[in-house]
Amino acid sequence: MDQKTETAVEVGPGGVPKGTKTSDCYRTDNIPTRFDNPEWFKTPYTKPQHPMYRTTAQVYGSKAPSVHTMPTCFHAKSQQFTQNLGVCGMYRNHSLNTAPDRAGI
Repeated sequence: MDQKTETAVEVGPGGVPKGTKTSDCYRTDNIPTRFDNPEWFKTPYTKPQHPMYRTTAQVYGSKAPSVHTMPTCFHAKSQQFTQNLGVCGMYRNHSLNTAPDRAGI
């Protein structure tokens, strides 16, 4: 009899081996490193919920991310407006105050 030594592969969420990157399974386009490594995300602590009051958002949020739930493309927005606002300051309303004075009430 021939004995084969099988190494047990540790399987992570989504049924893929641990350490698998999103780019190993899908074609990705300009994604940040954190999206390429779903194991970096920590599964949030969830208190046991009564099944009658459990919402679908709680079910979805209690599962650890996998390569199948990570985004495969990333298109960042420009920060030009926010940078300009930091230089100029926030808008302040200098119009006439017509509300009654509530200090004496």
